[in-house]
Amino acid sequence: MQTSHGSGVGSIANSVNPTNDARHASNVGDPLTESQAEFWYLIECQGCKELAHSLKMVHDLALYHSDVPCDTAEKSALFDVNLLVEGFQRMAGKV
Repeated sequence: MQTSHGSGVGSIANSVNPTNDARHASNVGDPLTESQAEFWYLIECQGCKELAHSLKMVHDLALYHSDVPCDTAEKSALFDVNLLVEGFQRMAGKV
Protein backbone atom coordinates (compact mmCIF):
# COMPACT_ATOMS: atom_id res chain seq x y z
CA MET A 1 0.00 0.00 0.00
CA GLN A 2 1.32 3.43 -0.86
CA THR A 3 0.77 6.69 0.95
CA SER A 4 -0.21 9.89 -0.82
CA HIS A 5 3.45 10.92 -1.20
CA GLY A 6 4.40 7.63 -2.84
CA SER A 7 6.20 5.78 -0.08
CA GLY A 8 4.95 2.45 1.17
CA VAL A 9 3.30 2.05 4.54
CA GLY A 10 6.09 -0.25 5.69
CA SER A 11 8.91 2.01 4.53
CA ILE A 12 11.67 3.04 6.89
CA ALA A 13 10.62 6.68 6.54
CA ASN A 14 7.32 5.80 8.22
CA SER A 15 8.89 3.65 10.93
CA VAL A 16 8.55 4.88 14.51
CA ASN A 17 12.11 3.85 15.21
CA PRO A 18 13.91 3.51 11.85
CA THR A 19 17.38 2.97 13.33
CA ASN A 20 16.15 -0.12 15.19
CA ASP A 21 14.02 -1.50 12.36
CA ALA A 22 13.95 -5.31 12.40
CA ARG A 23 15.24 -5.40 8.82
CA HIS A 24 18.63 -4.38 10.22
CA ALA A 25 18.87 -7.43 12.50
CA SER A 26 21.97 -9.56 12.23
CA ASN A 27 21.97 -12.80 10.26
CA VAL A 28 19.97 -15.46 12.11
CA GLY A 29 22.59 -18.05 11.17
CA ASP A 30 25.37 -16.27 13.09
CA PRO A 31 26.40 -18.02 16.33
CA LEU A 32 25.40 -16.29 19.57
CA THR A 33 27.95 -14.39 21.58
CA GLU A 34 28.41 -15.37 25.22
CA SER A 35 26.35 -12.41 26.46
CA GLN A 36 23.55 -13.20 23.97
CA ALA A 37 23.49 -16.84 25.08
CA GLU A 38 23.31 -15.75 28.74
CA PHE A 39 20.45 -13.39 27.89
CA TRP A 40 18.48 -16.16 26.13
CA TYR A 41 19.12 -18.49 29.07
CA LEU A 42 17.65 -15.90 31.45
CA ILE A 43 14.62 -15.48 29.18
CA GLU A 44 14.04 -19.23 29.09
CA CYS A 45 14.42 -19.51 32.88
CA GLN A 46 12.01 -16.66 33.56
CA GLY A 47 9.50 -17.79 30.95
CA CYS A 48 8.33 -15.94 27.85
CA LYS A 49 4.71 -15.82 28.99
CA GLU A 50 5.65 -14.22 32.30
CA LEU A 51 8.00 -11.72 30.67
CA ALA A 52 5.36 -10.77 28.09
CA HIS A 53 2.82 -10.19 30.87
CA SER A 54 5.25 -8.07 32.92
CA LEU A 55 6.36 -5.95 29.97
CA LYS A 56 2.76 -5.43 28.83
CA MET A 57 1.88 -4.25 32.34
CA VAL A 58 4.80 -1.77 32.38
CA HIS A 59 3.87 -0.60 28.86
CA ASP A 60 0.23 -0.04 29.83
CA LEU A 61 1.15 1.72 33.09
CA ALA A 62 3.45 4.11 31.24
CA LEU A 63 0.98 4.77 28.44
CA TYR A 64 -2.40 4.81 30.18
CA HIS A 65 -1.74 5.59 33.85
CA SER A 66 0.98 8.22 33.71
CA ASP A 67 0.73 11.99 33.73
CA VAL A 68 4.04 12.26 31.86
CA PRO A 69 3.48 13.49 28.28
CA CYS A 70 4.88 11.25 25.54
CA ASP A 71 7.07 12.84 22.90
CA THR A 72 8.94 11.06 20.10
CA ALA A 73 11.55 9.43 22.35
CA GLU A 74 8.96 8.06 24.77
CA LYS A 75 6.72 6.83 21.94
CA SER A 76 9.71 5.10 20.37
CA ALA A 77 10.60 3.44 23.68
CA LEU A 78 7.00 2.25 24.18
CA PHE A 79 7.01 0.89 20.63
CA ASP A 80 10.22 -1.03 21.41
CA VAL A 81 8.68 -2.47 24.58
CA ASN A 82 5.60 -3.50 22.63
CA LEU A 83 7.82 -5.30 20.08
CA LEU A 84 9.36 -7.28 22.93
CA VAL A 85 5.92 -8.13 24.30
CA GLU A 86 4.77 -9.40 20.90
CA GLY A 87 7.97 -11.40 20.45
CA PHE A 88 7.69 -13.03 23.86
CA GLN A 89 4.02 -13.83 23.22
CA ARG A 90 4.93 -15.55 19.94
CA MET A 91 7.73 -17.45 21.66
CA ALA A 92 5.28 -18.60 24.34
CA GLY A 93 2.96 -19.87 21.60
CA LYS A 94 0.31 -17.37 22.52
CA VAL A 95 -0.01 -15.64 19.14
